[in-house]
Amino acid sequence: MSTTFIRLVLFFAVLVHSPASALEGGTVVSPRASVTMVSVQDAARAGDTVDLGLYLRLAEGWHIYWMNPGDAGQPPRIELFAPAGSTVTDLRWPVPTRHVDGPVTTFIHEGEVLLPFSVTLPAGLEGPQTLTAKAGWLVCKDICIPEEGVFRLTLPAGESTRSAEALLFDTARDALPVQGGLQAAVGADGVLSLSGPGADAIVEADFLPADWGQVEHGAAQTLTVADGRASIAFKPGAAFDPARSLSGVLHVRDRDGVAQALWVATPGTATERASAVLLAAGDAPLPAQAALAPGTASDGFGLAWAVLFALAGGLLLNLMPCVFPVLAIKALSFARLGGHAQRTVRAQSLAYCAGVVLTFVLLAGGLLALRAAGLQAGWGFQFQSPVFVTAMAALLFVIGLNLSGVFGFGSGFASAGDALTSRPGLAGSFFTGALAVVVATPCTAPFMGGALAFALAAPAVQTVAVFVAMGVGLALPYALLAFVPGLARRMPRPGPWMDRLKQALAFPMYAAAAWLVWVLSQQSGADGVLMALVVLLLLALAGWLLGVAQGGASSAGAWRTGALVVALVAAVGIARAPEPAGSEPSSGAASAGVEAYAPARLSELRAAGRPVFINMTAAWCVTCLVNEKVALSTTGVQQAFATRGITYMKGDWTRSDPLITDFLRQHGRDGVPLYVYFPPDGAPPTVLPQILTEQIVLDRIGS
Repeated sequence: MSTTFIRLVLFFAVLVHSPASALEGGTVVSPRASVTMVSVQDAARAGDTVDLGLYLRLAEGWHIYWMNPGDAGQPPRIELFAPAGSTVTDLRWPVPTRHVDGPVTTFIHEGEVLLPFSVTLPAGLEGPQTLTAKAGWLVCKDICIPEEGVFRLTLPAGESTRSAEALLFDTARDALPVQGGLQAAVGADGVLSLSGPGADAIVEADFLPADWGQVEHGAAQTLTVADGRASIAFKPGAAFDPARSLSGVLHVRDRDGVAQALWVATPGTATERASAVLLAAGDAPLPAQAALAPGTASDGFGLAWAVLFALAGGLLLNLMPCVFPVLAIKALSFARLGGHAQRTVRAQSLAYCAGVVLTFVLLAGGLLALRAAGLQAGWGFQFQSPVFVTAMAALLFVIGLNLSGVFGFGSGFASAGDALTSRPGLAGSFFTGALAVVVATPCTAPFMGGALAFALAAPAVQTVAVFVAMGVGLALPYALLAFVPGLARRMPRPGPWMDRLKQALAFPMYAAAAWLVWVLSQQSGADGVLMALVVLLLLALAGWLLGVAQGGASSAGAWRTGALVVALVAAVGIARAPEPAGSEPSSGAASAGVEAYAPARLSELRAAGRPVFINMTAAWCVTCLVNEKVALSTTGVQQAFATRGITYMKGDWTRSDPLITDFLRQHGRDGVPLYVYFPPDGAPPTVLPQILTEQIVLDRIGS
């Protein structure tokens, strides 16, 4: 039995247990960790710099992640609420430990960990100062559990003196990497060269990069010492660029057996490292000592409401443009049922519903499994994979070829998705329902946002319940056929018109495949489009070869064999779909009048009292694209933004981006679209509906 399987089983078992809870004094306690916020000072005055820290005491065997978590995981994040005009530093990370679990290499902290940072208060303040922090951390052992809490410290006004917790900061200072005297440089071949005092005495070295993707985390590193220099050859990662600064922690041991952890950095352009501390200026809006723990609903959004909203959202998914391609298959299914007995109609309808609901359950399990592995995932997460997008484009294209009559289905050609949805009987209805769920995930219908946010933070049983409710909502119109006999009797009788309808309905499939190729262009660039088009060409050839064989050609077996070989080559093309273009996730490219989302930039604008409108979107999100066309890109909205001095920021979630994922969850969402308007002068933000009109936007920004 594999380690991964055991982890998944334990994950589902643990999630149904009690979550972390808050105690008096602001400590969040769970069976895995005890976490609080501490300060060096026990008093503060205007203009003082206050040293704070997130203090974690982890149970034996459990760990959290460093600023670069490695192949999996997520570092702790802190959102600090401080008086307007405050400034905050990033976390000062202690030396991490390399953790290898099979093919996965991560960088972790265990035991007692203090993550210090500093906030400088503005001048002109009077009286006690209250600092509130909302923190989130992923704690892992055999499974990973996301935890979070809200902490509040009130510092009386006065001259700063050391608090009882100040010794923790002294210990944390000793745990920081040493700023050694070694000079570092990196070559295009991935060799890190070190020179300076002691470089020629190094006998062991292990480099842990501070930025994700610059070094293959689990690959071997080779040390060479010659001519007074030490050289470490590593395998460059997807984000490696010798012109950029390469920094990180270097574990070394010299010939005398002395071990050190050194901080090294090469010259070059600065790297943009995501800040682990976000500053929200203004009075702290969070309740004192309130814990936001996994499995609880911090805003009173209970399970009953989540299920009700999920049901309504699933029902409205039938009206979303993502589901339009599958409506062709549904229409043919309706037509085939015309004239059948009520018993047959009921069986077909219930089979379709079973396919929808079971696929939603599998989707919930996939999301939870990714969380167990320490990865971030949200609604529509599978469309962030170029391989998945290419496979979906191929599937819909093959379905279109079949509807056009290029080939039928015998026993030879194994185009799984099309064969399953096109076959007669209960299996065809079942897999049609499954396909409807798969293509529906790029859309988020009204009511779904809160339900999804609740589901993905709740215990496993409640998560599955919410996803089942969404499945029931999506299947409900078709399920009515099973229980309202009059609907089936009003359906048209089968006839020659069905063949013409079948051929006409191939074109929504082709349109959906074209859209997915465009999505792939946003993820993988021209190489991705070329690969996808070659795959579609091969599938068309395979379909034609199969059609010739089915037409009674001589040597039909050879034609079928040719079709199978070409189809296998196309499958290899899908599996080799290019990785996302660029070296690392991006929060979105700026364009005219639009800024790419960046947390630091948002904090800067908020501190300056500037209004900001944020659009979280993705190329595979049809709802997002429609909203941009009909609401956000109109002349009226753009003029209103310009007149009111509103900065328009866009975050692109086409590829997975932890910064955008964090922003979504801060506002109770686990998928796009998300629209948030931050009014001027630090007023509380407003979340807009998921379906926009120009007037809705203008009303919310006060135009």
